[in-house]
Amino acid sequence: MIKQLGDIFSRFSERYMPEPIIFAVLLTIVTFILGLVLTGSGPLTMIEHWYEGFWNLLAFTMQMVLILVTGHALATAPAVKRWIQRLASQPSSSAQAAALTALVACVFSWFNWALGLIVGAIFALEIGKAAYRQGVKLHYPLIVAAGYSGQMVWHMGPSSSSGLTVATSGHFLEDVIGIIPITETAFSSYAILNSLMLIALVVPATFYFMSPRKESEMAGIESYAPQFLQEDTSENNQDNSTSIGTRLDSVWFTVILLALSGSYAVMHFSRNGFDLNLNIVNFLFLFLGLALHKTPVRYMNAVTDATKGASGIILQFPFYGGIMGMVTLSGLAVIFVDAMLSIATPQTLPVISWLAAGLLNIFVPSGGGQWAVQGPILMEVAKELEVSVGRIITAFGAGDTWTNMFQPFWALALLGITGVKARHIMGYCMTLLLIAVPFYVIGLTFFP
Repeated sequence: MIKQLGDIFSRFSERYMPEPIIFAVLLTIVTFILGLVLTGSGPLTMIEHWYEGFWNLLAFTMQMVLILVTGHALATAPAVKRWIQRLASQPSSSAQAAALTALVACVFSWFNWALGLIVGAIFALEIGKAAYRQGVKLHYPLIVAAGYSGQMVWHMGPSSSSGLTVATSGHFLEDVIGIIPITETAFSSYAILNSLMLIALVVPATFYFMSPRKESEMAGIESYAPQFLQEDTSENNQDNSTSIGTRLDSVWFTVILLALSGSYAVMHFSRNGFDLNLNIVNFLFLFLGLALHKTPVRYMNAVTDATKGASGIILQFPFYGGIMGMVTLSGLAVIFVDAMLSIATPQTLPVISWLAAGLLNIFVPSGGGQWAVQGPILMEVAKELEVSVGRIITAFGAGDTWTNMFQPFWALALLGITGVKARHIMGYCMTLLLIAVPFYVIGLTFFP
């Protein structure tokens, strides 16, 4: 049944799923109309909200570009690439490859969403290449979708935007709920059990059973991204001349930079504990990649190759900033959330919080930005109904990531790395979204 469901959604996605930029434009139009109808805002006011939000993601855009290029360069370093290739060569069937890719993506994403996004993409690419070399038949779009599936678990892990926010002194809800330690959110039994259910069972099993069994139904990497099957000749093309300029590309420059960056990393973690955020992850990726490529020029060449997949992020993130501006500044977000929470009881509040977060995530696909909008309402209702705020924060995180399987915003980096289009993978992602519903409901309602 799961395979048939995946086939149905895949055919639907292949036929009707627009390119991510068109999806962003359509969502802009829908949000604009909803703002006019539901909030009473005039057209000029909505345009102002749109423009005010349009540039709010500039810093975030650059962070995401760096995540893409530094992560890609890191994963293509000779030592790392060999490790990934060895693991990627293990599956002997399409079903095994899909399940393993999903497991790897979910595990890394639980620790840190950005790390999981890049590792999942690179691993899917290497699975596709290894299968081609070994003559193993698989369906490459399904493998890439499995590489994206880690984005459905990250917000219940230690990189949780909402969990890290409420654990930080001086956060914007401190007057309402105080400081909530990470042990009551990401490291609570509630969050861990829900995470394990998804990581160890739901996600890998869904991709395993979605995999085609007939070779005629499979299309490998050669059908979607044949450019990645060309042999990497970068090492053979190195400049071996003895000029002074060439000699300056020295490993000693790398040693000096690693001493500086390593000193800062030690200071950061000694002061802040295991605090992983976008900036420190980018910082670590950058210098770890430099170390693995050995010299600055070799690393620059790897980064240059990686930037080819960053165009989607650069163009589309401002549009999502505009959508977020219209949703938050017009009051649409409050209307959406209030409508769903108005029917909540102490028993149903976690599931309703999950649904509300899932809905809002389609319009505001940013965990931190969404928490700023939805958090105050959820915390007030949780206090009023005497429900543990840690449980509601976990349920919010589950909803925020659940509909990532419908919203291609976060898939942009993955699409650039793997060479497929959104319509090739989103049908499988939507199948996972649907299959996971009863598990979310059971876990969020009954787990201790």
